[in-house]
Amino acid sequence: MSTLFKSGNPALSQKIFQKAVNISNIDSMTVRGTLNKFCLLFLLTMATAAYAWQLFYQGKDIFTYMLVSAIAALGIAIFLAFKVSLSPYLAPVYALLKGFAIGGISAVYDNAFEKISPNIITQAVALTFGVVIAMFLLYSFRIIQATQKFKAIVITATVGIFFFYLIALGLSFANIRIPFIHEGSTFGIIFSLFVVGLAALNLIIDFDMIEQGAQQGAPKYMEWYGAFGLLVTIVWLYIEVLRLLSKFAGKK
Repeated sequence: MSTLFKSGNPALSQKIFQKAVNISNIDSMTVRGTLNKFCLLFLLTMATAAYAWQLFYQGKDIFTYMLVSAIAALGIAIFLAFKVSLSPYLAPVYALLKGFAIGGISAVYDNAFEKISPNIITQAVALTFGVVIAMFLLYSFRIIQATQKFKAIVITATVGIFFFYLIALGLSFANIRIPFIHEGSTFGIIFSLFVVGLAALNLIIDFDMIEQGAQQGAPKYMEWYGAFGLLVTIVWLYIEVLRLLSKFAGKK
């Protein structure tokens, strides 16, 4: 069993699912139940995202609220890694908080690129869900399989990107910027394409994790945790797609 539960998404880690299976009860996790709960979390995310968007275009200063929402969502994500059984209660809260932050970020991008790329948000949403559907089909038809080698490569690259972003964030406090993260140079676009591809490959591992959890009889609350983990990956994918599109738009 130790080789089954391994995900590139920190929210869907091997130890968490193993522990859950070990204490599994009669009412077990199912793939359909996980997808239903993901739909609910997604609707909550969209609700607060729309609210933040509306506030921004009403001229409200929402930057502080966006920052607090993002930090609180991160705190919940970390906490859930240690208290998975609270997922039915905290996953919806995470979705609401993250939605507000994403809505604010989207409004900022939309406003900034209104003249040179007026449909950037629509394009980002469409591309994100196009990638999600494509990866789901590739996984369903076993065109891409979540083998141990595949997982090892994706996990290593994901951890590398995570620490790279942390370093970049630390340097930003010293007014040192890494240009290709934000700017539309050729290398910057290649970097964003790589990260978008990496986020997409994490979806394969997440789908496999959810399927394996259901097959191994993980407890029912793991549906919420699986849905939460999938939301984390899709939000990351959306942000990276938006960043990529902004780089293309900046070259016009």
